[in-house]
Amino acid sequence: MNLAPENTTLRAALDDAASIIESELDALLPLAEGEERRLVEAMRYSVLGGGKRMRGFLVIETARMFSVNITCAARVAASVEMLHAYSLVHDDLPAMDNDDLRRGKPSCHKAFDEATAILAGDALQTRAFEVLAEPDTHSDPEARCELVAALGAASGARGMAGGQMIDMVSEGQTLEPPMITRLQALKTGRLIQYSAEAGAILGRAPGPLRHLIAAYGRDLGAAFQIADDILDAEGSEATLGKTAGKDAAQGKATMVSVMGVQRARMHAGHLAQQAATYLDSFGEKADLLRALAAFTVARRS
Repeated sequence: MNLAPENTTLRAALDDAASIIESELDALLPLAEGEERRLVEAMRYSVLGGGKRMRGFLVIETARMFSVNITCAARVAASVEMLHAYSLVHDDLPAMDNDDLRRGKPSCHKAFDEATAILAGDALQTRAFEVLAEPDTHSDPEARCELVAALGAASGARGMAGGQMIDMVSEGQTLEPPMITRLQALKTGRLIQYSAEAGAILGRAPGPLRHLIAAYGRDLGAAFQIADDILDAEGSEATLGKTAGKDAAQGKATMVSVMGVQRARMHAGHLAQQAATYLDSFGEKADLLRALAAFTVARRS
């Protein structure tokens, strides 16, 4: 598997998807009049103009594989980016990871204030589900219900929020690799898995194909988080756009902390290769998803 960080076809596809998602987010979050305008400004500040948009790209690309209209896919991609942005806003708060920098600019609670940041995260989360439930997202109510239920499962107590809880209570502890794998699968992996699976839900894909896409997303999410841990250990604030070295400073349990950088990098590469094998049934249609798996563990930011 070629793990070269530069793939011009993938880069172009990522850029195109990011542009589509940015436009959709802008349209779905219009500025309000009255006192609530400040809240919407904080929401837009947190979700527009930055980020890899990998989760949104996964939605768009898997939806394309199942011949889904780009308008529907863009709405779901924007929804997952809202949900992701909400998690980052809350994650940066003093009561959580207490980080003043996000995507190369002040965190939401520093640019506005803590109370506004809490409300902005809340409102981004609820808007994400509202978008999924709207008829413009899919003509089939069953598909919309599946998207809502799947995102709720991925982001709740048995998903992202639960993973964040484990992460918080585990600070300063030495965890075994299986527990770290579970922590990261919940905190990061479930939302990435959902992003891949969402395109299959939109396309009303048969169960076996949907399961393959979900398995791809699961292992991609695991590889992505380990790559993030490595970047946190080796990267700089300038390249990451956020505070580097946080994990070690806060005593976070990561694969890097128990394996070391080199073994963790090998493990991430293995997971990326494993993720790609789930795409064999899709042939050339899945080439960009294969390239994304390679890029995920080779990236430098």
